[in-house]
Amino acid sequence: MPTYRSVQITEPGGPITLTDRPLVEPGRGHVRIRVQACGVCHSDSQIAAGHLPGTVFPITPGHEVAGQIDAIGPDVVDWQIGDRVAVGWFGFYCGTCFPCRRGEFVHCERSKVTGAAFPGGYAESMIVHQSGLARIPDALSAVDAAPLACAGVTMFHALRESGAHPGDVVAILGVGGLGHLGVQFAAHMGFRTVAIARGSEKADMALQLGAHHYIDATTRDVAEELRKLGGARVVAATATNPDAISATVDGLAPHGELLTLAVLAESLHVTPLQLINSEGTVHGHPAGSAADTEDTLNFAALHGIRPWVEPMALADAAVGYDRMMRNEARFRVVLTMSESG
Repeated sequence: MPTYRSVQITEPGGPITLTDRPLVEPGRGHVRIRVQACGVCHSDSQIAAGHLPGTVFPITPGHEVAGQIDAIGPDVVDWQIGDRVAVGWFGFYCGTCFPCRRGEFVHCERSKVTGAAFPGGYAESMIVHQSGLARIPDALSAVDAAPLACAGVTMFHALRESGAHPGDVVAILGVGGLGHLGVQFAAHMGFRTVAIARGSEKADMALQLGAHHYIDATTRDVAEELRKLGGARVVAATATNPDAISATVDGLAPHGELLTLAVLAESLHVTPLQLINSEGTVHGHPAGSAADTEDTLNFAALHGIRPWVEPMALADAAVGYDRMMRNEARFRVVLTMSESG
């Protein structure tokens, strides 16, 4: 029987190992993907630690997947062998529960997280339900498309669903794996884009990504600087420092929004008075459905938006994972498989 290489973590907090698994055929409504690239996301550590409900060990992490369909199960419609596809965090929705019937697919009561509820993309092959598929445009390579399936759609979909309009001030707090994409998306959406980070060394990089302004949080009062620009209609917080996020609230414009996109368990310090004064809001935003991912990929292809990545071979998955978790990588480690595109 043919086999494929796959990462395996056998228990919460266990080591990353590489193993051979038998290649199986997809079941009803599912396709098999020849994985070409898979981004390493910080959320993978939450899955690997067993913190996400519904995680089934042993696991194969990876929810930033790009590849090509090489087998199709019964009842699959609109997808063909050879189609280039991406798979993100939400790898399945049922279509029949109440949230799905309202079009809230990311809140599906039976949703399945890629790499947690079923094996993900740290592998040469994976099987996924057709509801989790997004088409990759020809202009994007697999290595470029993979991070856009999670980090990319998180930023793109959050910004387009916000109350910001072209010409409004939009601030991206943190210029990392999420933030460096957020700066690019915000600038190409026509927002007056402000990048906020710690240290002057990131200024040139932020401007290269498309930011119109840069605020060094180590030397400037962030809220004051935002007010000088008229206030931020949106602050998209990708940083994982709760104090840094809280420090932006007084920089919101009237009816401004603080979007919390980074995954952290600590509380923010925001008073009702701050929100009353600005008529502001604070809310989170999930990544997006497969259709939102497809929109993200098409927008990125149209405007030349690309993630900054550090490709590594699947055999070096443990090293790449460690680099991402230590914040030593260039925004995104992307694991590449044989014949990657």
